[in-house]
Order: sequence, then C-alpha cells, then structure tokens
Amino acid sequence: MAIYRFRVTFEDYEDVYREIDMPSKSTFLDMHEEIHKTTGYAPDASSSFYVSNDQWKKGTEIAFKPTQRKKDTEVLLMENIRLSKFIDDPHQKFYYIYNFDRPYDFQVELIKILKEEAGKEYPALFKSVGQVPKTMTAANFPVADAVEEDEYVEEDETQYGVDDEDELDGFDSEDEDEEGEGEEEREESTGYEDEY
Repeated sequence: MAIYRFRVTFEDYEDVYREIDMPSKSTFLDMHEEIHKTTGYAPDASSSFYVSNDQWKKGTEIAFKPTQRKKDTEVLLMENIRLSKFIDDPHQKFYYIYNFDRPYDFQVELIKILKEEAGKEYPALFKSVGQVPKTMTAANFPVADAVEEDEYVEEDETQYGVDDEDELDGFDSEDEDEEGEGEEEREESTGYEDEY
C-alpha cells in the first residue's frame, strides 16, 4: 500500500508545520483527525478541504459537518472520500479551512509517496516544526464573541464615516466663505475678462 506524506502548513505561520504519513486508503476525515492530533485543536468543528492547484486556488470542496445549504448542493463528505481519489499530481495540494465559526487556514501539500514500512502504524506524525498558535487553544469560542467582534468592526466603519463627514463639513464652511467673497471675485473676473 502507498503512503502519502503531507506537509500541513499554517497559512499565517509558515515556520509552523507538520508532516504526516497517511495510507492512500485513508479518508479525508482520517486526515482531518490526524491534523488535529498533532495540533491539539478540537477535531469536531465544521471544516473543509478544497482540492487546489499550484496557486492554492480552491476547487472541489470536501466537507465535515457541512451546513444545510452545502448539503443541499450535495457537497462531498470527508468520511466518504478516500485521499487517493483526489491525488492526481505527485505534489497535489489541498487548501484546508478548520472551524468555520473561527476559521483557520492551512495549506496541505503532498511531498512524497512512500512504500508502507512493515510493522509501522499509520497514520503517523513524521515531523513536527514550531508551536501551534496559542490563540486557537480554545478552539470553539462562543458565537457571542463573534457578534461582539462584528460590532467592533461596525464601530470602526462608523468612525470612518464620521471622519468623512468632518471633512465634508470643512468643505461646506469653505463654500460659505466663498459665497461671501463671490461679489469681489465677480468684479475681479470681469476685470480679467476686459483685459482679454
């Protein structure tokens, strides 16, 4: 049996990665669970793999705990799809989003295809580099936190709008000043027109 060695890189922390050996007959759910054994994050959060090209452009989605909307579009389910089904390239890439409530992005790349070693248990962690970001140790934050964060963003937008209004107020006051000076300007411009 073939063994796929994947490098799983934290997108925003390129110096933190895991190399995991997965049997070719494993499902995407097996890989999802194995990734989280190596990170310590809770594996029960809604997540998806996307078959990707060399530029990490997302293609076919393979989901775990999909929303009803995704179920209605007949999204592929991790537990039903073997890794081998989507390995078309010796450097096949998958974009992986963990926990849609608090998304965290990974790049998963096939880096080697090996032969199974007798007596070795798979899946297996081959290499672990760097510590996972601490911000994700409590993987499932309450939804209320997300709402508060959204309100904070809206507050920023309001502040931005106020700045625009202040600038516009400045223009209005200049217009008022210009109206008072309008007669003088007309007289001056009439003088200039006579010269031409």
